[in-house]
Amino acid sequence: MGRPPPASRIWRTRVALALALAGLMCLGWAAWVSYQSYSFDRDGRRAMSRVPDDIRLARPAAAVDARVELHGLVGILDIPRLGLSEIVAEGDDAATLRLSVGHLPDTPLPWQTGNTALAGHRNTHFEPLKDIRPGDRMKLATPHGTFVYSVKSSSIVLPSDISVLASTPGRSLTLITCYPFKYVGHAPKRFVIQADAIPDSAEAD
Repeated sequence: MGRPPPASRIWRTRVALALALAGLMCLGWAAWVSYQSYSFDRDGRRAMSRVPDDIRLARPAAAVDARVELHGLVGILDIPRLGLSEIVAEGDDAATLRLSVGHLPDTPLPWQTGNTALAGHRNTHFEPLKDIRPGDRMKLATPHGTFVYSVKSSSIVLPSDISVLASTPGRSLTLITCYPFKYVGHAPKRFVIQADAIPDSAEAD
């Protein structure tokens, strides 16, 4: 009759099994989140494709009085040079930002006058923003028209600095993500991009 395995071996085996199980759970959670994000993106693009072209592609000059419910579709943000194309939904809560770029509800919607602010995670939807440059074009297609912006500046601020959300007399766009991009854990700062709407005549420049 053999000796029972030492307690240290049993402990190591149990730890290894626990770590393997935790790893599988993390992989499963990541796969589920990825599927949810994919489904949300697919459904948002389908909804946008059903908007008539004469509305979706228009560049309205006047503000539109239309609201969006929490998690509802705001539009699609495209930054061609960076290859970024993301669904924008209403809300800045964790559930919204897990699935898409989020519109900060306390700021104007794109079809309204003022400073529209969007937020996204630095390691998912807004990861390409690390390579943004002044002059880059951004297009925000919505159910109430398409709005084109030119990047004016980028800055690094503390989370408490809300001056970047200050109102503007015309249409403008502010993008916010955490910084540094490669930081492990809760990043201590925010990377902010500010852009101004450009007129129709300048879009082809």
